[in-house]
Amino acid sequence: MAMDAKQRDNLEEFIEKMKPLKARHTELITVLVPAGFDINLITKQLEAERSTASNIKSTATRKNVQDALESLVRICKQMRQAPPNGLGLFAGKVPQEKGEDEFIVEVFEPPEELNARLYRCDQTFVIEPLEEMLEVKEIYGLIVIDRKEAAFGLLIGKKIKMLQHFDSFVPGKTTKGGQSSARYGRIREGLAKEFFRKVAEAVKLEFYGLKNLKGILVGGPGPTKEDFLKQGNMITALQDLVLGVKDIGYADEHGLELLVETSGDLLAEQEIIREKKLMEKFFNMLGKEKDKTAYGKEPVEKALTLGAVDKLFLSKKLKKSEIKAFEKKASETGVEIEMVSIETEEGEQFWNLSGIGAILRFKVG
Repeated sequence: MAMDAKQRDNLEEFIEKMKPLKARHTELITVLVPAGFDINLITKQLEAERSTASNIKSTATRKNVQDALESLVRICKQMRQAPPNGLGLFAGKVPQEKGEDEFIVEVFEPPEELNARLYRCDQTFVIEPLEEMLEVKEIYGLIVIDRKEAAFGLLIGKKIKMLQHFDSFVPGKTTKGGQSSARYGRIREGLAKEFFRKVAEAVKLEFYGLKNLKGILVGGPGPTKEDFLKQGNMITALQDLVLGVKDIGYADEHGLELLVETSGDLLAEQEIIREKKLMEKFFNMLGKEKDKTAYGKEPVEKALTLGAVDKLFLSKKLKKSEIKAFEKKASETGVEIEMVSIETEEGEQFWNLSGIGAILRFKVG
């Protein structure tokens, strides 16, 4: 489930607080615990690291590392397992410009499922896996299929989520000739079509009506993938979302990974095309229906305050604090936000126009 505006704000604030912190030496502890993981295993690892830390030569560094580990061991012993989305544990002593060093201990439950498991002792805290949660996550459907098996899943941002795997039980080709061979071939084709329909029905249940589904990629060895698209009776709404078909040597979970690897060109092109279309619509309305658009900081802020904004456009080149302020205002009235890069001519033009724009529901006087 996607994070809401409040969760996003909390995550951004936590990252902004933790990212600049830096110790004098390698003594800041980061522990990332995956969703549902046995916390007792983390406790044992930290206790082992505490013993190892006794070998650190510097007295001050040794004490700081051991204190950080001890604080995290106490926290872990109070838990039975990691929270539903996992857990981030951070501890260590950070120097201050004025006054004594500050001992930091943070326990952070992420708004989305954390898949990484990590222990790190460094001069800085590891917050990259949390930063990745702030990235816009486009969703693409993935299907790989041959006559022996099939698998499908989702590409969510940069992560592949396996949904289902099927074995077909379609028999191989026979070496026998004559009428029995022809009859065997018809039976085999009938079983293959039934397998395609079974996969298509399962795909429909998972993909149809899925929010943020931008397209579907299909792959597999030989001509089976094309046969599936022709004979599987996949509904038109999903057929229309097929971006491309790729030759992949596998039709299992590994095949999903290969499908993503070989479809980089299609995925990049789709994002560029989508951004171009959004900006073309905005500029066309700016020329033909000027009263239904706004651009610039003050006009857009006014339109947001009046509840007049239908869709808000923000350039990725804006300052993070400015983007955050607009996101907060947009969330109050349920306004959809589109982030615009400067990698296209239209995106560059939008940045030169202020990098802040909106399509309006009604005219603002």
